[in-house]
Amino acid sequence: MDWLALILAGLFEMGGVILMSNVKSTHSKKSYMLLATSFFLSFFFLSIAMKTLPMGTAYAVWTGIGTAGGALAGIMLYNEPRNPARILAILMVLGSVIGLKLIA
Repeated sequence: MDWLALILAGLFEMGGVILMSNVKSTHSKKSYMLLATSFFLSFFFLSIAMKTLPMGTAYAVWTGIGTAGGALAGIMLYNEPRNPARILAILMVLGSVIGLKLIA
């Protein structure tokens, strides 16, 4: 349950990063509410995960999912550069997250 909560926290973090772009372009109340809700849920699930997981591991995995997911979303949704060095860096973040999962 702790790892599921942590993955959900990371996914909501990633959603918040994606929604920031939407807020930037629309400035609507709905966009702001979705953004706030996404980050609230991210912190909520992170707090659940941190009840049993070590803080350093939980934080690293949470930020890793948000970072890699945000970068991948930028590539897929916003036509950001998809050069080999960028892809390698994203894979390294994901590899680190997986490594922390395996040793925690």
